[in-house]
Amino acid sequence: MAKSYYETLGVPRDASEKDIRSSYRRLARRYHPDVNRGDKGAESRFKEINEAYQVLADAEDRKKYDRFGDDWRHADRVTRAGGAGSSPSTWFGRGRRRGGTQAPGAGSSGGAGGFGDLFGDLFRTRPSAGFEGFAPRQQVDVPITMTLEEAYAGAKRMVQTAPDPLSGEAGRRIEVTIPAGVASGARVHVGAPGRGGAPLDLYLSITVAPHARFERKGNDLLLQVSVPLVDAVLGGEVEVSTITGVKVALKLPPETQNGRVFRLRGKGMPKGRGGGHGDLLATVKVVLPVDLSDEQRGLFQQLRKGTALDPQQGADA
Repeated sequence: MAKSYYETLGVPRDASEKDIRSSYRRLARRYHPDVNRGDKGAESRFKEINEAYQVLADAEDRKKYDRFGDDWRHADRVTRAGGAGSSPSTWFGRGRRRGGTQAPGAGSSGGAGGFGDLFGDLFRTRPSAGFEGFAPRQQVDVPITMTLEEAYAGAKRMVQTAPDPLSGEAGRRIEVTIPAGVASGARVHVGAPGRGGAPLDLYLSITVAPHARFERKGNDLLLQVSVPLVDAVLGGEVEVSTITGVKVALKLPPETQNGRVFRLRGKGMPKGRGGGHGDLLATVKVVLPVDLSDEQRGLFQQLRKGTALDPQQGADA
């Protein structure tokens, strides 16, 4: 026996919209094809989850599903055929009496104006056109994982929609554009033509993967910059890599302290519609020399003598 949409998403029939959305996201992440490459079972499960969510996430479609079950797509035609308050069972009942004999005025399966004609009208409707007066809005949530570089520049992705179980129409691959500057947790809406001309709402749930060198804080990027001790003491210039791969020069004043933060304006993430960029915050990490020669060690000893505190001064500190 086929699972109901509620069983597919693992929620009770009285589940709230929030619970349905939460369960869908959890299951979609678990069975997403990108996470289960080559696993046909996971791919099939992902399509079932998408189909169930498309219906239960839409308030009108959910009402029809709760009332008509698997025949919910025929709801409008069924209601028009049987009158207000009809259900599939009452509609079928009006075509036949108990015991299987036909009611007066009901033709055979091929007779004009009979049960067969009404049923035939339903299934002769072109799948791509949708049912008369009923073009449900299709909604699909797609989890997307991207690199920080992709989030900086924007990216394109191919997403797969679920097949239509009624018409047999295969799912489609749609190219979507993710805007520059997008952050983890963002939900990007992409509109596209759906099945039968019904509008398709794609919602891309964005996750930006952690970066090996950069840390994001709002529109700013944080980076540690290794600085030789001699440059920190005497001043100098070091190269700083940006998220685009372009290197910029950072001038260090003499006696730069370990942990000092330098702001490189406009070298952070795009600010989206507002325009402009955040900043790159470079934190100095002083690197101590190793494998000193005797001469170098002697220089540090002289430095120690020259900067040693007076014993009395140290006691008062």
